[in-house]
Amino acid sequence: MLIYTADKRHFVEHVRHNQIEDRILAGMLGAGKGKPSPNEITSWRNSMQYMENVLSASGIPDDAGVAIEYMIPQTSKRVDFILTGRNDDGRDTAVIVELKQWEQVEATEKDAIVRTFVGGKEREVTHPSYQAWSYAALLEDYNETVQTDGIGLHPCAYLHNSVSGAISDARYHEHLERAPAFLKADAEKLARFLGQHVRKGDTNDILYRVEHGRIRPSKSLADHLASLLEGNAEFVMVDDQKLVFESALELSDMAEGHGKQVLIVEGGPGTGKSVVAVNLLGELTRRGKVAQYVTRNAAPREVYEAKLTGTMKKSRISNLFRSSGAFHETDTDTFDTLLVDEAHRLNEKSGLFQNLGESQTKEIINAARTAVFFLDEDQRIHWKDIGSREEIERWAQAEGATVHYAELRSQFRCAGSDGYLAWLDQALQIRETANEDLDELDYSVEVVDSPTAMRDRIFALNVHANRARMLAGYCWDWDSKKDAQVMDIRFPEHNFAMQWNLDKDGHTWMIQPDSVHQIGCIHTSQGLELDYVGVIIGPDLIVRDGKVITVPEARSKNDASIKGYKKALKEDPDAARTKADRIIKNTYRTLMSRGMKGCLIWSADAETRAYFRALIGQHTPEPQSAPTEAAPADVLPFEKMAPEEVEPFVNALPVVPIKAAAGSFSDLQTVDQNPDAFDWVMPPDFITPQPGMFIAQVFGESMNRRIANGAWCLFRAPGGGTREGKIVLVQHRDINDPDTGASFTIKRYHSEKTVDPDTEWRHQRIMLKPDSSVPGYEPIILEEDSASELVVVGEYVAQLEH
Repeated sequence: MLIYTADKRHFVEHVRHNQIEDRILAGMLGAGKGKPSPNEITSWRNSMQYMENVLSASGIPDDAGVAIEYMIPQTSKRVDFILTGRNDDGRDTAVIVELKQWEQVEATEKDAIVRTFVGGKEREVTHPSYQAWSYAALLEDYNETVQTDGIGLHPCAYLHNSVSGAISDARYHEHLERAPAFLKADAEKLARFLGQHVRKGDTNDILYRVEHGRIRPSKSLADHLASLLEGNAEFVMVDDQKLVFESALELSDMAEGHGKQVLIVEGGPGTGKSVVAVNLLGELTRRGKVAQYVTRNAAPREVYEAKLTGTMKKSRISNLFRSSGAFHETDTDTFDTLLVDEAHRLNEKSGLFQNLGESQTKEIINAARTAVFFLDEDQRIHWKDIGSREEIERWAQAEGATVHYAELRSQFRCAGSDGYLAWLDQALQIRETANEDLDELDYSVEVVDSPTAMRDRIFALNVHANRARMLAGYCWDWDSKKDAQVMDIRFPEHNFAMQWNLDKDGHTWMIQPDSVHQIGCIHTSQGLELDYVGVIIGPDLIVRDGKVITVPEARSKNDASIKGYKKALKEDPDAARTKADRIIKNTYRTLMSRGMKGCLIWSADAETRAYFRALIGQHTPEPQSAPTEAAPADVLPFEKMAPEEVEPFVNALPVVPIKAAAGSFSDLQTVDQNPDAFDWVMPPDFITPQPGMFIAQVFGESMNRRIANGAWCLFRAPGGGTREGKIVLVQHRDINDPDTGASFTIKRYHSEKTVDPDTEWRHQRIMLKPDSSVPGYEPIILEEDSASELVVVGEYVAQLEH
């Protein structure tokens, strides 16, 4: 996703007129990404001044493309600055610039890790050259257009405040070769680097092609496990992943002379815990260390073993992957390093009857010189799960180990969206977050009409890569385990009947080619990932009057995950209900975050379905929803300013009826010369008034996924650069808007261009797309002859009030 785009000429103008940070901010708000911190906004202002100086002093053509804060698909990572154009050979190129405001930098002994003052204190972070290279590698991995169109990517870093020679230390030679780093005194060198790769303008619309290029499926860890263990770099570790990887290697070495070391790595679903753990397993083994991957969850362990079968001896596989209950009789320091994935699932006792040993946590720390625990306490889904930061710290202290901490934040599941996971927390009422809706998240979430519809959709989504499955809460007995003819999960009113995962498949159910015909549960899916997941919410989680209620009694008698609840209920009812409530909610949070691309949801309970539909912003087809009622047009949510207080576009913005805006475009352009013609209001604090901005009320349902009917919105005057993908207010004689019946409309802009010998290019077709949950809205298409007559009145910035 592109937050800001322009050509070089307009970028320079925006910087010189002190507009750049406001335009980037408006792009972030318009994309639904929320308001960044004041420090980030300041960094835009400062860094873009330096980039403007470099571009202005170079021979970069005015029509070169500029993108700021490009969001890499399938990840939560953003590229600071991209310059696009063509080189001397006419090849399309894109230079990726990682910008840093650091002043002092220290080298470390860790590969690609430096130390600097950031976030209020000195921290170890990835070297900016490694960071720039890794972002380019991710872009090439995920975006098919970059490879198929032969777009050359050239990463670099610019530390415009730093004079520290440590950044070019010989230890970082490999990374500097792949992505050179430029310091404060190197502006001319950076200009030459940019000019070397961008000699001609971006007449091939590179940014548009990259933005709309086909996104490759994300790699599956299980599918690439054998290659990774052989030493191949199957996964690019970025930022915090690389830091955790190098820190764990350093601690493994340190333990040989400085006593036991424990590293606690906390991270949510999709942050790469398993990828880092398996990368460490491969690297430690290659270094001659005795290391094992440990997890209580049988599902990922057995899947990995199945994928490795045939590539190495079974005995070696067994020596690499172990259960967390295998160390109660292990001697002290038998292993160099134990890598404990899904550490939140650790139990107290081991063995079939949970009667062996004292504590799995203690025994793992005792058995290894270095123990690395990958932890997410929000994924504790069993009554006996005790894995927690506090538990690990307690036993580390008892064993005389030094404890270190790290965090994984980079998101690589749920289309790279931290917002979706935050939305899940809000939706399941685990904790309050700022993510009450899913606007602009590049992740598909939908409440389907029936389990039959879910099954059909999952079947269709599974055809391409065999990576779509249905999962459900464990609320139905597993009768098919004894009788293969019996259907476990039945909804006769929907003509739906399916079985739980087959007993013969065990914990490798998810990777079996025909397992799409069964339904999995938490025990066969936790620790693994899919492209798409369909989740049937059972009667153990319902919604009444907007409150999420958990019902432990609705769990199947076959489910052991809340075994102990009834006994605890007699001893301490409140504590027992609280613990069961968290287990059930964590279970659905885990199930609903298995998909990398999307999640389908269905519940047999109508009120629960309606609740999730409302949160998603999806209209309920049963019964058919009526359009939302618009707010009265004359009720302003902002206080009008007195005429003598108004300083147009300094402290005030005009409130313009959209019909007036679209009908009198020329009047709007000169509004500051005739301020009495409009009401003026003081905008919210996070908006800096700029000439051409105006506030208007939007009516209709055609854009209700982004703009509510009756919402007051901020628009800005149309600027330079591409309008592709932006929401715009436009006017054209051929438009007959279904919401207003007028010749103006608000839609998402898409254009197809063709080469023109006189003007280089012209519009072949313009498509104005609705974004609505209400059926019946069709795109407005303007063909070549009439496309040139379209007038863009304003660009949508943000919804202010409704």
